Amino acid sequence: MARLADYFIVVGYDHEKTGPTEGLGKIIQRFPQKDWEDTPFPQGIELFCQPGGWQLSKERKQPTFFVVVLTDIDSERHYCSCLTFYEAEINLQGKEIEGEEESGLIPPAEVFAPKSLVLVSRLDYPEIFRACLGLIYTVYVDSLNVSLETLIANLCSCLVPASGGSQKLFSLGAGDRQLIQTPLHDSLPVTGTSVALLFQQLGIQNVLSLFCAVLTENKILFHSASFQRLSDACRALESLMFPLKYSYPYIPILPAQLLEVLSSPTPFIIGVHSVFRNDIHELLDVIIADLDGGTIKIPECIHLSQLPEPLLHQTQMALSLVLHPDLETADYAFPPPRAALSHSKMLDKEVRAIFLRLFAQLFQGYRSCLQLIRIHAEPVIHFHKAAFLGKRGLIENDFLTKVLNGMAFAGFVSERGPPFRACDLFDELVAFEVERIKAEEGNPPKMIKHVRELAEQLFKNENPNPHIAFQKVPRPMEGSHLRVHILPFPRINECRVQELLQEGLARSQGAPPATRGDKKCVVPAGPPLLCNILSLETLPAALRALKGKAARHCLTQELGLHVKQNRAILDHQQFDYIVRMMNCALQDCSSSEEYNIAAALLPLTTAFYRKLAPGVSQFAYTCVQDHPIWTNQQFWETTFYSNVQNQVRSLYLSAKDDNHAVQLRQKYHHSPPANQYPTAMDLAAEQLRLWPTLNKQTQQELIQNEESTVFSQAIHFANLMVYLLVPLDTSKNKLLRTSATGDWESGSNSIVTNSIAGSVAESYDTESGFEDSENNDVANAVVRFITRFIDKVCTESGVTQDHIKGLHCMIPGIVAMHIETLEAVHRESRRLPPIQKPKILRPTLLPGEEFVCEGLRVLLDPDGREEATGGLLGGPHILPAEGALFLTTYRIIFKGTPHDQLVGEQTVIRSFPIASVTKEKKITIQNQLQQSMQEGLQITSATFQLIKVAFDEEVSPEVVEIFKKQLMKFRYPQSIFSTFAFAAGQTAPQIILPKQKEKNTSFRTFSKSIVKGAKRAGKMTIGRQYLLKKKTGTIVEERGNRPGWNEDDDISVSDDSEMHTGGTLKASEKSTMEQLVERACFRDYQRLGLGTISSNSSRSKPEYLRVTALNRMYSLCRSYPGLLVVPQSVQDNSLQRVARCYRHNRLPVVCWKNTKTSTLLLRSGGFHGKGVVGLFKSQNTHTTAPTSLESSSSIEQEKYLQALLNVISVHCKMNGSNTLTARPPISLSPGVWTSLRSSSRFINTQTPFIDVGARLAGKDNSTSYSSSTFLQSQLLRRQAALYIFGEKSQLRGFKLDFALNCEFVPVEFSDIRQTKASFKKLMRACVPSTIPTDSEATFLKALGESEWFPQLHRIMQLGVIISELLENGSSVMVCLEDGWDITAQVVSLVQLLSDPFYRTLEGFRMLVEKEWLSFGHKFSQRSSLTLNCQGSGFAPVFLQFLDCVHQIHNQYPTEFEFNQYYLKFLAFHHVSNRFKTFLLDSDYERLEHGTLFEDKGDKHAKKGVCIWECIEKMHKRSPIFFNYLYAPAEIEALKPNVNMSSLKKWDYYVEEILATGPSYDWTMVTAKCSVSEEADQSDSSLSQTKRKIVWPCYDDVKKLQPDAISSLLNEIEKLESKLNQSPERWQLLWERVKISLKDDTRQDNLRRDPSGSSGMMSANLHSYQKRSLLEIPGSGLGEEQSASIPPSNGVDRRTTTLYNHFTSKNDENRSFEGTLYKRGALLKGWKPRWFVLDVTKHQLRYYDSGEDTSCKGHIDLAEVETVIPASPTIGAPKHASEKAFFDLKTNKRVYNFCAQDAQSAQQWMDRIQSCISDA
Repeated sequence: MARLADYFIVVGYDHEKTGPTEGLGKIIQRFPQKDWEDTPFPQGIELFCQPGGWQLSKERKQPTFFVVVLTDIDSERHYCSCLTFYEAEINLQGKEIEGEEESGLIPPAEVFAPKSLVLVSRLDYPEIFRACLGLIYTVYVDSLNVSLETLIANLCSCLVPASGGSQKLFSLGAGDRQLIQTPLHDSLPVTGTSVALLFQQLGIQNVLSLFCAVLTENKILFHSASFQRLSDACRALESLMFPLKYSYPYIPILPAQLLEVLSSPTPFIIGVHSVFRNDIHELLDVIIADLDGGTIKIPECIHLSQLPEPLLHQTQMALSLVLHPDLETADYAFPPPRAALSHSKMLDKEVRAIFLRLFAQLFQGYRSCLQLIRIHAEPVIHFHKAAFLGKRGLIENDFLTKVLNGMAFAGFVSERGPPFRACDLFDELVAFEVERIKAEEGNPPKMIKHVRELAEQLFKNENPNPHIAFQKVPRPMEGSHLRVHILPFPRINECRVQELLQEGLARSQGAPPATRGDKKCVVPAGPPLLCNILSLETLPAALRALKGKAARHCLTQELGLHVKQNRAILDHQQFDYIVRMMNCALQDCSSSEEYNIAAALLPLTTAFYRKLAPGVSQFAYTCVQDHPIWTNQQFWETTFYSNVQNQVRSLYLSAKDDNHAVQLRQKYHHSPPANQYPTAMDLAAEQLRLWPTLNKQTQQELIQNEESTVFSQAIHFANLMVYLLVPLDTSKNKLLRTSATGDWESGSNSIVTNSIAGSVAESYDTESGFEDSENNDVANAVVRFITRFIDKVCTESGVTQDHIKGLHCMIPGIVAMHIETLEAVHRESRRLPPIQKPKILRPTLLPGEEFVCEGLRVLLDPDGREEATGGLLGGPHILPAEGALFLTTYRIIFKGTPHDQLVGEQTVIRSFPIASVTKEKKITIQNQLQQSMQEGLQITSATFQLIKVAFDEEVSPEVVEIFKKQLMKFRYPQSIFSTFAFAAGQTAPQIILPKQKEKNTSFRTFSKSIVKGAKRAGKMTIGRQYLLKKKTGTIVEERGNRPGWNEDDDISVSDDSEMHTGGTLKASEKSTMEQLVERACFRDYQRLGLGTISSNSSRSKPEYLRVTALNRMYSLCRSYPGLLVVPQSVQDNSLQRVARCYRHNRLPVVCWKNTKTSTLLLRSGGFHGKGVVGLFKSQNTHTTAPTSLESSSSIEQEKYLQALLNVISVHCKMNGSNTLTARPPISLSPGVWTSLRSSSRFINTQTPFIDVGARLAGKDNSTSYSSSTFLQSQLLRRQAALYIFGEKSQLRGFKLDFALNCEFVPVEFSDIRQTKASFKKLMRACVPSTIPTDSEATFLKALGESEWFPQLHRIMQLGVIISELLENGSSVMVCLEDGWDITAQVVSLVQLLSDPFYRTLEGFRMLVEKEWLSFGHKFSQRSSLTLNCQGSGFAPVFLQFLDCVHQIHNQYPTEFEFNQYYLKFLAFHHVSNRFKTFLLDSDYERLEHGTLFEDKGDKHAKKGVCIWECIEKMHKRSPIFFNYLYAPAEIEALKPNVNMSSLKKWDYYVEEILATGPSYDWTMVTAKCSVSEEADQSDSSLSQTKRKIVWPCYDDVKKLQPDAISSLLNEIEKLESKLNQSPERWQLLWERVKISLKDDTRQDNLRRDPSGSSGMMSANLHSYQKRSLLEIPGSGLGEEQSASIPPSNGVDRRTTTLYNHFTSKNDENRSFEGTLYKRGALLKGWKPRWFVLDVTKHQLRYYDSGEDTSCKGHIDLAEVETVIPASPTIGAPKHASEKAFFDLKTNKRVYNFCAQDAQSAQQWMDRIQSCISDA
């Protein structure tokens, strides 16, 4: 029984003492006057009765009631109920009204003071207290005839039963009758309606935030205008935490005087009155909840951890269903009758039920992670947090981690840990209901039903007998507090109360105690948390680098089975293998994992050993010491506790049943079914049940047994820790020194002091007799670590102090002895022969390639791509692989075998050319095989390969340094003759190279060198250089520092200082000329008809362009080819001046002509602004005044431009129609212009066609052109003859004469810096080097962030626009940057799009040779192949161009003769240095080094290999570069879609072949067996099955799964070799097949199913790309044949129908068709063409043949004047009759036709005539 009230106190206003602002209170009377022994009198009651301060009032206020909670020093709570009323203040009234007192009337009072009646109790029955205090007040105020003394005595002597659902009726003796109902379970909180009220005030989201804040130990402050509401809110929040208990300051009502408590450092739950809200807002780390306003404020500095999903969502859903049941049906058209909310008491319990379920799910399975350390006298239990989080898969979850580390949870474990105690609702819920809760997730009705069931139980707990609710307590009459004459509260007779109290107590002692203590029972354990441990069948998986947990478990179990009598001796090989496996298993035991792998391996490390020498054994622990887990204090604690638990268990088991124990100990690895073997908890429950029945002596014995068990384990663990912490080689004290000291100094959250440990360690330091400071250091660290550990665990598990001291004294001795033992082991283990490692495989080399460094044994780590590591795609773990790293004169090669035994015997090769290395850095790799291999190297290559290796311990750091030095030496060769292209197979002589220019040359030396250069240029000829070179093999020439060489130089000095030679050619130059004429440039000029070299006199007809040889000595411009195309009218001498206006003298020259429209494409460098260099140059080289020079140059520039425009206009006139005046509406797709206009990052002018003058004047016409027709009319009104695409910045310096028909289009493009940055990011995306940990960072996201695609889009967009302009009769000049990067990209693309010739193998070669090599793209500098551009980084300009070509190839697969492999081949080899082709930066440099021309005379000259020759050879041998889909359609220029969405990732960036290394390095020696046979030979060694497994990252898929045509060609080749025929060239074969295919399609072959016709392949493939779907008409094949086709046309209409079904050939569209011979232009012969007369479009179209789909041209019938019969002319078809000829005269020209015979000629004439007349 417990007292209902401990103290009754009357507190009033204190007149003597008043505070600074308000008064103070004082205790007037208290009962009983002596303190109870068990309950001291609470301090500070007078503060808490008036939390707002003691203040007098002007009127009588209503009496108030609230409950204050005080917590005493033993953390017991006292509930102080305060009833406060106001009474007249006599002392103060009297002074004011002395005069009126004589009249005998007592005036009404004006000042009132508060008085409080306080009842202090340890029980929490607020309503009973309200009634009791109310009764006392009623008796006083209504002056009832009851003595207050009796009431108070009865109140203080009333005893109440403890919990258990009993009730008690009592009365205080004033006609009242009261009933107390105790709750069923003391442990469940009682809430009334407070929880429901809290949700009503704050809402679901806010309360959940407060809930998380409380659990994660944040400070919480409520404020409200009502004290009672504050009490309720705090009570509600605390009850939501159940089953956890709040153990920090809990002050529901904080008085004003104590507000500074709010700045205390601990968490708290506090309530204050809203009056003080301004004082609390500066608190930074407190979450403030405003109960009246319904808001909470979380400061920015607090990161609130949320509940883990899906629990958060489920809780929110459940709360919403309970609190807002009509939310679901709110939208129904016919809502059901409103579901009434449960009454607030029930609602309160439903909300609590939801939180109970939440905790059951959070703590599910917690009992299986309890570790029992002691049972008697008190159970000591430890909770294994890491295991709990690990098994629940919530290691990363910070919410649960914080909860488990909190004080509340520690209390939970100590209270609920013991297995034998009173149980409540939560125990059942967490043990049995979690599965049900999970099952109800998606079923709201079921969930609500369960919640209601739980709520019923909670409700029943508070109201066990709801029917007995009979209470009667008198209340004061209405308004009684306002009566004028109420006497003050009387003074109570203390002695009388004391007497009555004694009597009452004496009576109650006689009554029997009605206690009903909670029955103790065994706590239900619930299902254990299971880690998925597999059975022993999966043993082989333990070999797979022991990645999975299951495999590691298996390994430990399997190893455990091999240990007999705690020892297992092994031979060296086995020992090494076991140690390897242990290391693998331990490598992932991080600090947060469950430690159980390490714990299971711990006993095995001392079991396995090998004999090194007589008396010297080495145990496994010496080889597994390098893991951080051994320095983790928490690991040791947890393992220790679980071992102790097992020992204690076996102690009681053996006591119970001796013969069981042995079996159990063996089987303790496997978790036995619970019913078979009792767990430690079961045993403990049994022992705790028996404990009270045992006699004292037995109890004492049990305690001693347990203590000695723990002590022996402590000794055992001290030894184990010594073994694992003292390193084998004590001179290398790796372990404890490197691990963060914090980890083991304060690693465990222990409350035990380290006093003993510290003192012992110190004394040991001072007294130790070691001379060797190193060892001393190791020993100290180990001793300190172990003593700390021993201190903590022994104190926690109740080992006696004597034992602990003894242990502390032992430890230093154990360490010292162990260090001595290890010295011998270390010495002997060094003598062992090294373990056999896999043989180093030597890679095959290319001809001429030699090893520079022998193979270094390494382990190749995965490079961040998932494919080879069995990532998402599955597949074998090819990487990591063990092997060796080789350096040759050409490549870095790794060759080895996969480390994973299960993969098989494949070899893994990864290699790339040294020249392509972009980055090389030292790394440390946490290796997966042996922890000791950590030094590593990561080398990145521009070919999108990455070699990331860890060196084996046998590779010394010195060797690695040599390797790196050699690598750098070959990466940046001294001269190009030391590159592999030249040095292959011969030792290159030392070449004295021209001195490189320093970066910051002063102006003086700068000018000197220019003058020197000018002097020298006159004397020296190329011929002389050649002679010297042939004699000595070196170029003996001292050149000054060459200006303008470095990319980073802004100063560009023109090379006009070199005097150009006169018109006459010297002999030496003649040979140069001969060779120049053979260059690709000149061949292409001739092909395009761009003028000749010959002088004017010999020209037969006027030409407007000429090829000038002015630059043959590269004196005009060093980076241009020797021969240039310029206007005929411009003289050579003025070219020098023109060149001066352009960067690097790169003046505009013609590089391509559109043969259809005769428009020209020109390229040049950007314009020069007037800069310091311009002035400086002019002073230095000429005596004229600088201004005149400037002006003369710019005049020359304008003249040159005018000459170009003249040529352009003449060309247009020659082309038949005057293109620029009477053109049909221009067919430029308006979309392109609009995109060009709108894309702000590309071209910033609103329209490129507005008058330049207006734009320069700043009147930018920025109307938005919505309609494309307006744009077209703009275009028509003024389509310029020449568009100059230049940089935006040049717009200012570029003044155009308005008369010139010329337009400047400013372009924005990515400069070289952006390209470099983008390439770096692209590399990082494609070979990330490590697999990104963040799941957000996907490959596609990284690809997007690289900005590579926007750059391609910009280049392609520019190309398409320019090609359309050229198609539409305008010429274009591109002058961007220096004219060798983006200009080369754009100009080449335009030509590729517009001219089918460049889409052939020969044409593409010509394009690259002309636009990239001859026009001076700086290959060496951009790929940083030379020393002086070492720091400048890799700029893949050419790669970008190849990617653009690849994008177009994707969209037009039938238009290219070469396939994608050809592009990849070029991409790989333009940086590989294998071929000399891409070596230097311009033709000038190539000539200087003698590599420009093939030197036919000299056999001994170093030739170097040319990539084009190599491609040609390979192409002849096999169709490796050939595109079988090639079927050019000869349509107008290609118009690829350049939207970002249609660009595809190039597989060159991501593919790799680990079987052979990159597939681009073929041996170019004419090998006996062809490619296909090589593949066959390698196959035959495998098993003979047809089935092959092809891994995309390992095998060369193209080789192993060739397309149909390749495999057919291979078959034929095999058959030929079997029949001993000489193999036929594949090209001849292919041509024959193609011709026969065409014949096949022509023959009327009815039997063949048309869809099976192989003729579909090449003959008509161009049609495939013009439509998305090929319809094959099934039935009506024959009916399509039009009767009007003349029989002479022998083409089978059926096949034509099949292929061209998509073009409608119905009669309405093709009113008449057939073959006519048409005579070509002047001097050209007659050709048969297929003509179609189209009435609808009113035109006569013609095609090459009947099945052709692309129209070759048309005659507009509107322009036809007459159709008349004609007579035959020369060269007419022989068989034709004279009457078969007729002429068609249009207003432009006359067409001559010849029909098959006279009849069809007449037919044609009639049809055309009728069309004309119809019109």
